[in-house]
Amino acid sequence: MHDIKAIAKSPDKYRENLARRKFDLSILEAVIEGNERRKKLVLESETNRSEVKKLSKEIGKIKGSGGDAKELMSQVSQLKSSLEGVNKELEALEKLQSDTLAVIPNLLDDEVPEGKGEEDNKLLKEVGEKLSFDFEPKEHWELGEDLGMLDFEAASKLTGSRFCVYKGALARMERALINYFLDSHIDCGYEEIIPPYIVNENTMYGTGQLPKFEDDLFKIEGKSWYLIPTAEVPLTNLKKGELFKGEELPFKYCAYTPCFRSEAGSYGKDTKGLIRQHQFNKVELVNIVAEDKSKEAHDAMLERACAMLEGLGLTYKVMLLCSADIGFGAMKCFDLEVWLPGQGKFREISSISNCGEFQGRRASIRYRNAEGKPTFVHTLNGSGLAVGRALVAVMENYQNADGSITVPEVLRGYMGGVEQIKA
Repeated sequence: MHDIKAIAKSPDKYRENLARRKFDLSILEAVIEGNERRKKLVLESETNRSEVKKLSKEIGKIKGSGGDAKELMSQVSQLKSSLEGVNKELEALEKLQSDTLAVIPNLLDDEVPEGKGEEDNKLLKEVGEKLSFDFEPKEHWELGEDLGMLDFEAASKLTGSRFCVYKGALARMERALINYFLDSHIDCGYEEIIPPYIVNENTMYGTGQLPKFEDDLFKIEGKSWYLIPTAEVPLTNLKKGELFKGEELPFKYCAYTPCFRSEAGSYGKDTKGLIRQHQFNKVELVNIVAEDKSKEAHDAMLERACAMLEGLGLTYKVMLLCSADIGFGAMKCFDLEVWLPGQGKFREISSISNCGEFQGRRASIRYRNAEGKPTFVHTLNGSGLAVGRALVAVMENYQNADGSITVPEVLRGYMGGVEQIKA
């Protein structure tokens, strides 16, 4: 969410920055023009109120002395009628302005590279070496079905496409990954949260899912409730509407939740396997920090996610997203991409976003800075990690020629000492 006063003060800054995102600048211009009209209406309203007040006093004096105040009373009536019309237009204009501001994306950090698409994302580093096999590696869905532990057909019968039933040792490995991620983050100072998986409209608005991304959400019929698309939504909004002392910062939360997404606009993409499901598990990290700690927190969150991949012995890349590929609410974003030998490509497993004050302003989360002035917090979020995609990476990287899967050492304690998954 943006401050209309800031836009009015530096319109060219917003034009130039949003143009980097290829954003429709006519929307910004409508906000700027609407604000000019709003200021004129506010002035007209105040002038009319002042005139009504002035004339009303004169009417009182005239009537008190037994005079005829009909003419002035007629003027007051006309002014009140005009004032009512002005106020209705002002109310409608402010509502439109608020709705329009809500769909303008965050401004980009200066470090975000220019680009036209994901091919222009900047490679920061690649960690590990791609495994070589003396056999043709399979994709995870082939491995899972051959083991009898990933059942897409059963899920289709129960619900429909893009769902999966996990069974046996792979179900246990999914749970092991969740516990491994959570325990690691808690040991590094994160507070574990179990939030609701259903939130209201205001909560979705606070983190930017509404109104722009409503088509991507699952709404509960007859209620103003939605299934969460990520734990970022409830975790960030835990402090919604609050003003607290600066020394209380930072708040560092982690949570395991199932996540629910309609995947609108992704039809035909990744229709096989676990990569793009309507329901999936994720361990999420959220930081709520002071403005001057924002960059430091972003780098630390990146290190946390990288540590999870390195603990699993997986090869990955760190990408800095370009201006055309970055998310709506982020001012800067790192993507982690893990190597999948079955697919023969790197695939995203985590996005770590610094949203600056964008969500803090939308959700009205503030702290008192060193001068005691109420200031919007900076919020950051990231996957630590997407559990289903981590399972995919482990399956494809730890597969054996006979179709079995070796369990990474770091997970064996969570799996009762099991070292290999076999049919």
